[in-house]
Amino acid sequence: MSIIMNIMKKSRTALLPTQQRTMAALSENLRLARLRRDLSAAQVSERAGISRTTLYKMETGDPGVAIGAYLRVLYVLNLEGDLLKLAGDDPFGRTLQDAKLASRVRERASKLRKG
Repeated sequence: MSIIMNIMKKSRTALLPTQQRTMAALSENLRLARLRRDLSAAQVSERAGISRTTLYKMETGDPGVAIGAYLRVLYVLNLEGDLLKLAGDDPFGRTLQDAKLASRVRERASKLRKG
């Protein structure tokens, strides 16, 4: 019987401390956005098509909530455009790309025309 119970348990997603702080900030921002709009948890969850439990998990920083649920709640709060800002600008990636391009050495020189 204990084997079945172990299989049925959901595994918790482990986060690094910085990731935990990010989740805490995101969940607080989401809760505050809902409260600023004077919407109850029941109203938002109903409009987003999710359970109140899922919304509660989102607002408490549970890392197991699907990104689709966040998208639906952000839509209800008229904040779905914020999701596009997540990886919009990538200065670190551009720096890596530029370094990779700069490190390429041309293997042969262009042919010079003789005049």
